[in-house]
Amino acid sequence: MRFLRSAAAFLLAASATPALAAPPAAGASACAPATYRLPGGGVVDLAASDPGTLRWRDLDGATGKLVAADGDWVSQFGWTGRPDGHRVSLTDCAAGRIAFDGSPATRIPLVTQETTFTSHGTRLVGRLVLPPGKGPVPIVVLLHGAEFDSARDGNSLQRLLPAAGIGAFVYDKRGTGASGDTYTQDYSLLADDAAAALAEARRLAGKRGARFGFQGPSQGGWVAPLAATRTDVDFVIVSFGLAVSVVDEDREAIAFQMGLKGYGPDVIAKAEEIGDAATRVFESGMTEGIAELDAVRARYRGEPWYKDVYGNYTHIILGMSAEDIRTKGAQFRFHTPFRYDPMPTLRAVKAPQLWALGGMDIDAPSAETARRLKTLIAAGQPITLALFPKAEHGMTEFEEAPDGSRLSTRYTPGYFRLLIDFARGGKLADQYGDAAMTRPAGG
Repeated sequence: MRFLRSAAAFLLAASATPALAAPPAAGASACAPATYRLPGGGVVDLAASDPGTLRWRDLDGATGKLVAADGDWVSQFGWTGRPDGHRVSLTDCAAGRIAFDGSPATRIPLVTQETTFTSHGTRLVGRLVLPPGKGPVPIVVLLHGAEFDSARDGNSLQRLLPAAGIGAFVYDKRGTGASGDTYTQDYSLLADDAAAALAEARRLAGKRGARFGFQGPSQGGWVAPLAATRTDVDFVIVSFGLAVSVVDEDREAIAFQMGLKGYGPDVIAKAEEIGDAATRVFESGMTEGIAELDAVRARYRGEPWYKDVYGNYTHIILGMSAEDIRTKGAQFRFHTPFRYDPMPTLRAVKAPQLWALGGMDIDAPSAETARRLKTLIAAGQPITLALFPKAEHGMTEFEEAPDGSRLSTRYTPGYFRLLIDFARGGKLADQYGDAAMTRPAGG
């Protein structure tokens, strides 16, 4: 299985964690969520995963699902369901200790403050997590993708970053989790919410806040730079985001996906024609263009490649009848700015930006975004681009099943370390995993 996605979260639906948090397994509630220090200085994070299971994550990107067995917990490789040989004992976790492959690990005493704050009259619920100690640290305000779920429950960066000495502020965006109002994809409103979250993080952190920035994953890649033009920040991180519009994203996704399946330019052009018709329906709020979509579907439905047309949002209505689109389409009216051009915003951001992209991202293809970012870098913008060639959306690597579906195996090596080093503000390392790095002048 790949990242869990809700059909309604079609516009760049992603979070930092492929498995959304579930209630901890019986007997494990004292163990997770929590982060543990291994004897050699390594870190392992435990969090709830599918019902009755846990997920562990390492800062090097390794991860697995833990299933109870014979009094211990055995690990499955990534999201494949195959045993990977790792074994975890949670017998002493109530005392802050676990054993990972027989090595003792001690719970890291992270400092957590729960809070509420207001943006545009809406009550939002957040949490500041700081490393142990009293010294100043950088703090990353964690934004959201298009997910409907609680980031406070599901985003493991709120612990992984503090375990590495970086503070994190996580919050449920409006319409999700414990926060108020209704779900929206209004980037301007979400950017104001992000600015309010940063102000709350500053207030709570006090003297411990050394520098502040945003991390915007997926759809948050449109929101984070916009928020950075509305408040003072020291850095911006975009993970698997885009420097093109939502409409362009769907078109690029169709072309990239069809190309990976071996189709040529003629077929791709016809698939894009279907996507263009679907876009007109979405842009109208599911009220116009339905007859035109029906005509295009009728023209190509018998073609052998038709079943492979997917895109980022096109697939949602491709199999729906015209009547279903009219009657059920209202659930997809999220105030999405389909034609929003992020490039003027990216030019206006003064703070250093880091963009971490996946070369095999079929949800938000990275090629055109990388090209645009390189033009900004060449023009003098303080942007660092890291393109991880084997990573897909969410910065995970994967293996392909015989039917062509993807099974995520791990987070791509170097990704977490890159985020940590950039947030610290010092000189970056020469290499992070196998990422191709494009740096600003003097970077």
